[in-house]
Amino acid sequence: MDVGIALPTMADGWQPDTLGRWSAAIDDGPFSSISCGERITFRNVEMLTTLAAATAATHRVRVFANLVIAPWHATTLLAKQLATLDLLSGGRLDVGLGVGGRGQDYAALDASTARRHQRLDDQVAELRRLWAGEPPVPDAPPLGPPCVQPGGPPLYAGAMGPKAMARAARWAEGISGFSMSLDPTEVRDAASMAADAWSAAGREAPPRLRVACFYALGPDAPAVLERFANEYLAIFGTAIAEAMAATAVLSSAGRVGAALEALA
Repeated sequence: MDVGIALPTMADGWQPDTLGRWSAAIDDGPFSSISCGERITFRNVEMLTTLAAATAATHRVRVFANLVIAPWHATTLLAKQLATLDLLSGGRLDVGLGVGGRGQDYAALDASTARRHQRLDDQVAELRRLWAGEPPVPDAPPLGPPCVQPGGPPLYAGAMGPKAMARAARWAEGISGFSMSLDPTEVRDAASMAADAWSAAGREAPPRLRVACFYALGPDAPAVLERFANEYLAIFGTAIAEAMAATAVLSSAGRVGAALEALA
């Protein structure tokens, strides 16, 4: 099992020096990756810019874009941005791709939610076409820079249900999921669902499973975790946010360790 750390880009108290301090500590520690996510109508810093800075501040860990909401982005520009990150990181980039579930973020970008699942599938095909060196339009040169990793960075699908996993099995290296509590049964069920989808799609190699969670350590950790979860999930409405926040329990080193041990 590998354990990565997400930068606290969405937490209260983010400061300009937070990225450098956290990146150095993660790279020097026993962790396998550094990551951050993408939101628009929230207080977080922008994801790809932040990961570029984290790439410059690290040398060993994988750099995980978790999760790019692909339908928000122009595909050719996204291909160039991700290829640049792969180059800057020396081939350490992994990319999670999904469609998101927040209408406010789509509206803020004047982006349509129509056919977003099919659009994601189409974008994946276009990303791979461009990274293979095919021109973006007729008579144009290939898109640069070339990726360090042949064919482009590994792609993980932000998928949680059977339909989404079945689509992901057509193109993804694995699944990038989420759990409020890292409950072993919940995570194992997701792993089994992904394995079934990969098998049904005729994939020989099993899917890689990555799962993220909220956690908080230090003084008043339970209160900090509950407050953040409520703020982050408020877009879904107060009742849903409170119900989901109540399941976030990883608020001590012991709880985090026990969850990881159960999953090992």
